[in-house]
Amino acid sequence: MHTGARTVYWSACLSVLLVAVTLASATVGPVDIAAVTVAKATLNAVGIPAGLSVSIEAAGIFGASVPVPVPDVSYFYPFSLTIPETSEIIVRQVRLPRIALAAVVGFALASAGAVMQGFFRNPMADPSIIGVSSGAAVGAVATIAFPLAIPFGLRPAAFVGAIVAAFGVYLIASEGGRTPVATLLLAGVAVQTLLGAMVSYMLLHSGRSLREAVYWLMGQLSNSTWAEVEVTLPLAVLSFLVLYAYAGDLNVLLLGETDAQTLGIEVERTKRILLAVASVITAAAVAVAGVIGFVGLIVPHVMRLLVGPDHRILLPTSALAGGAFLVAADTVARAGPAEVPVGIVTAALGAPFFLYLLRSREVHAL
Repeated sequence: MHTGARTVYWSACLSVLLVAVTLASATVGPVDIAAVTVAKATLNAVGIPAGLSVSIEAAGIFGASVPVPVPDVSYFYPFSLTIPETSEIIVRQVRLPRIALAAVVGFALASAGAVMQGFFRNPMADPSIIGVSSGAAVGAVATIAFPLAIPFGLRPAAFVGAIVAAFGVYLIASEGGRTPVATLLLAGVAVQTLLGAMVSYMLLHSGRSLREAVYWLMGQLSNSTWAEVEVTLPLAVLSFLVLYAYAGDLNVLLLGETDAQTLGIEVERTKRILLAVASVITAAAVAVAGVIGFVGLIVPHVMRLLVGPDHRILLPTSALAGGAFLVAADTVARAGPAEVPVGIVTAALGAPFFLYLLRSREVHAL
């Protein structure tokens, strides 16, 4: 089958899976709601952007009130199906924002994981390998533990921390306009260790904020809002489109940088773009959901076994499968008598798979 046809086929199948998992997840909760009612409420929640306005709001920065422009998107809702008001509120305002954010975060992490594994030519690589997650953790824990010293919100601080860490690693590993992959990998490991020590130090001095900080570090999607989805979704989609535009170049990079250069690929420029965009999409996901491990590791690897190593197929299928996987994992996390952070569920599923990889031929070949 042609590559384009295979991409459409697999993407269509995984899109159906994502919708099915989303609807099934929306039926799970303390209040029983029929699947038909969930489907109607979901259709009622489908909105088409109809306009954009900008309002000025005051934000407190270092004790001063600073006017900040805030975009406001208005929507047109084409469906207006009749369902009980209570069920519609629960589905639209409580469950769907969390499910949508889980899908976006899984989409972003799996996309970044597929790119990182191809970039480093290592199936054990994941989006946090260059310190993005550790940088976000420093920003978030600093905001939680020292709110007066870090006046920004938790999510902006986590996003900035992730970006600073990624580009710090890049600058450390670059010399003379070249960024050797091995040096980048080792620099990432070293920076991760340093940032991990900083997080541990702040946790020791976090006092009553310790529980909140630890909960964030384990990954969580509770109290998700549509506003977070509206900010994260466009960033994730735009970043994915840029990564997908370089899927063919990523295939060539798998042959080695020398061969890629011979075949006309601008290796260093392509590496910089892939690294920057993968860092941004990871930072966007980690900033709203905390550190959720293994999604970017196991999902691309499973999809590689199913669809092969061609990134023109692997990237979109990994993204959709990542969204479905994280929605399912978050459903498990909140289905029990006491909710647990979703990072625990993904780790419980991912750790056995990671051990399987350690025993596999690819790892022994490193």
